[in-house]
Amino acid sequence: MSSSSRIPTLTTTHSGVPARLKNEADAAKERLYSLKTLPDSVPRKSNVKLPPNTSQETLDAAITALTKFLGKDGVEINNKPLVDGWYMEHPNTHDAYHVIDQEEMVCSAITYPSSTSEVQAIVKWANEYTIPIWPISMGRNIGYGGAAPRVPGSVVVDLGRNMNKVLKIDGGNATCMVEPGVSYFKLYEEIQKTGLPLWIDTPDLGGGSVLGNAIDRGVGYTPYGDHFANRCGMEVVLPDGSLLRTGMGALPGKNGEDNPTWESFQHAYGPSIDGIFSQSNFGIVTKMGFWLMPASGHQSYMITFPREDDFPQIVEIIRPLALKRVLGNIPQLRHAIQELAVTGQPRTTWYNGPDRFPREVVREGVKKLPVGDVSWVFYGTQYGDEASIFSQLEIIKSAFLSIPGSKFYLPSELPSDHYIHSRVSVCSGVPVLKELDWLNWKPNAAHLFFSPIVPTSSSHAKIIHTLIDRLHEKWGFDTFPTICVAGREMHYIANIVYNRANEDEKRRARGLMREMISEAAKEGFGEYRTHLLFADQVAKTYGWNGGALRRFNETIKDALDPKGILAPGRNGIWPKSYRGKRWELVGEEAKKSVKARL
Repeated sequence: MSSSSRIPTLTTTHSGVPARLKNEADAAKERLYSLKTLPDSVPRKSNVKLPPNTSQETLDAAITALTKFLGKDGVEINNKPLVDGWYMEHPNTHDAYHVIDQEEMVCSAITYPSSTSEVQAIVKWANEYTIPIWPISMGRNIGYGGAAPRVPGSVVVDLGRNMNKVLKIDGGNATCMVEPGVSYFKLYEEIQKTGLPLWIDTPDLGGGSVLGNAIDRGVGYTPYGDHFANRCGMEVVLPDGSLLRTGMGALPGKNGEDNPTWESFQHAYGPSIDGIFSQSNFGIVTKMGFWLMPASGHQSYMITFPREDDFPQIVEIIRPLALKRVLGNIPQLRHAIQELAVTGQPRTTWYNGPDRFPREVVREGVKKLPVGDVSWVFYGTQYGDEASIFSQLEIIKSAFLSIPGSKFYLPSELPSDHYIHSRVSVCSGVPVLKELDWLNWKPNAAHLFFSPIVPTSSSHAKIIHTLIDRLHEKWGFDTFPTICVAGREMHYIANIVYNRANEDEKRRARGLMREMISEAAKEGFGEYRTHLLFADQVAKTYGWNGGALRRFNETIKDALDPKGILAPGRNGIWPKSYRGKRWELVGEEAKKSVKARL
């Protein structure tokens, strides 16, 4: 077992944990490793995974040429044992939460650029040798593929190790500019050093890249929770190695300085192009500006509901409150089983059977928790001065407490170790680690996210929830729904927790994902992001007018990246040199197709 003493801190590495969370990180890792049965690593089946159509001699010559430019510390061959690690000690060679064989989607090498100019050099090198590259910000896209390249043998471009500076914090304008290796932990700590009354918006876990999460259109929970919507200005290396700035950054500032409104106004003159660099493989973003939230008064709360079939009524109450912007943040509606999971106790604490976690056992378990026998839990936060928060909460309580048996709680009414206190931190811009605890549900736990977008209506919500729960039962998984309400739509996040040491569980997890994607699409529900293994299937569900969107994406890809070197296959976008050559993965036959390419 790895020692928790080796957990990196922000003082030693860009990807580390802040000192304020060191003890919590130690305890979290110890809990998770107490259930670990996998060895840290196993012998590899092959030494180095070669890129497509590349001989060992060609790769050796290419790596030698790149090393001359980047130095020996700037290039690393991926020939060492593969170690899945832990959240704060994640790999940049493969997916730590592998849902197929650990060694199937691995890179051949990793590069560590220190500047935008070095990223440009790597891209030009890739074009010269026709070697695919796979840029990552920090590689913590956990649940969606981590750092694994979609094309085995690609060279990972790790932007985080050496490009991890908070380039600018503007207190008067409430903005910042960051490089890819800046985590939510780091940005928060840097702002705290300034003493400025500014908040960041953070996801449930704070170790991911601020820039990377926004590029993948991730969400948080304050009024600034739509991360891509609150970005402002990018610097992008295009697939030919040329450099582009978006928005007002395209206009030179005085005396060669950056434009003073680069982080203030999202657009420039002419088409707004920032969006084509999110969830795409059209460029490598090396800098990005963000709007920060001015510090505000806030009050978090929790509302519980006793019955399973309260769900449609809860959603109907949420909709007008969200549309009228009475709800202050992006709230969460969670099932009661997650109240058990976030305690950090393993599944066997309550149930040791091989089948699905019975509903009656959930009821018995939550009865012993502070909130008692409940079925659904709503976590929200209001912002503003004391009087406005009071008036908002009165409206919210009046609406939700119309459901018989529902109860309203403030954090002060619950024990200090209750999950609500983690929500208080997250919803006031303080990144935490608490969300790691539900991974203790199973030994060697890993997870996949199924993330469809659903209208905020009871009929649609019931359809998707029933569909997901039915298929989880079919494939033998506990259902962990978290519904994030953005207003007119809801992100329904279904979390598949599986034992990555169990090949049958991994097979069933893949089958469950495939079937949920297919069945949800038939109802008109599509995912907003997905694991790289399922990207082709999700992309194909967006098939209106014979796949017009996909053809448009491919047209842009071919124009910008004629050699197809930049992240081929990312989010289902393939360059012409790969199309029609069995690279797409759709259906369970996909695994055989992956192996066929190795």
